[in-house]
Amino acid sequence: MTPMQEMMARVAGPGVVEWIGLRPGRREDMLSANRAQVDESGLWGDRSGGGKRAVTLLQAEHLPVIAALAGLEAVTPERLRRNVVVRGINLLALKGRQVRIGDVVLEVTGPCHPCSRMEEELGHGGYSAVRGHGGMCARVVEAGSVSVGDQVEPV
Repeated sequence: MTPMQEMMARVAGPGVVEWIGLRPGRREDMLSANRAQVDESGLWGDRSGGGKRAVTLLQAEHLPVIAALAGLEAVTPERLRRNVVVRGINLLALKGRQVRIGDVVLEVTGPCHPCSRMEEELGHGGYSAVRGHGGMCARVVEAGSVSVGDQVEPV
């Protein structure tokens, strides 16, 4: 590895899972969970179909940014319809890498772009408020379980 590649591979420390959410069906309310089982299709009870978008991740640090850009006092994770909210680690820096969360290993595949539903959820300009802050998608490499409080760290 070059010095630049080594520097880009480092993170300051592990992150932590703050929230877990399940989308039982299209346009249904999100369900909050303290723990979830994960297999190749994603979190059990979530409507994800697996593949590169099996699990969606969001940085907790982006919630106040999205709220500010949408002109709202606060935005909760349920409104953004992502599966796992983490704090303390830069998810974008993990693109293309594997991360361990609990006993699950995920490969961070790329950005999770907002959908048009963000206009309904956050109001006029909601879609643009989430652009660049919508988190990351991941593929399941090793199944297992994730819990609120689990560490998030590169493999």
